[in-house]
Amino acid sequence: MTLKVHHLNNSRSQRILWLLEELGVDYEIVHHQRDAVTNLAPPELLAVHPLGKSPVIDDNGQIVYESAAIVEYLCERHGGGHLVPERGTDDHIRYLEWIHFAEGSAMTPMLLNLYTARLGDAAAPLRPRIDQQLESHFRYIEDRLLPSGWLVGDSMTGADIMVSFPAEAAVKMGWAGDKPKLTAYVEKIHALPTWKTALEKGGPYAYA
Repeated sequence: MTLKVHHLNNSRSQRILWLLEELGVDYEIVHHQRDAVTNLAPPELLAVHPLGKSPVIDDNGQIVYESAAIVEYLCERHGGGHLVPERGTDDHIRYLEWIHFAEGSAMTPMLLNLYTARLGDAAAPLRPRIDQQLESHFRYIEDRLLPSGWLVGDSMTGADIMVSFPAEAAVKMGWAGDKPKLTAYVEKIHALPTWKTALEKGGPYAYA
């Protein structure tokens, strides 16, 4: 049975396709499209995930939710050891921090920005705080990118897979104009053959 990825267009599941290309794993994409008016995921995803979320993978009956858990699972089960620093090292600690930063920290102001944008002037009292948090989190990535161009060590890791989405969003949202390392980071990722192949398979992507 081929590994299946439940992939929602214009979503964080795009980075799971990229990871699978990096690992050279055969996989099937089950495409799900956002509602053209509300931009919400379709109700069909509720049959796959109790919260109607994507990505979800089905690996021969093993269902895994949550992007960070999927990245760790795929690296462990499908030959991704080269994408995970050696356990017990300082690099592995940094790796874990970045894996969870992508969803645990960076996505909060991004989602607040998305949701309050629909409120118009009613969101004005929240704007300064949201803008401060966006700048803070994107600056954090900028300041900690290493001379290698990656987040941990001298080569790409699963942490870069996870952080790619908020980094891409920063560039598209116009928050990276004064962040040259972050801009170069996204350009470097987008130039990778594996990323390009994942994009072709995943379909149109707002952050490409």
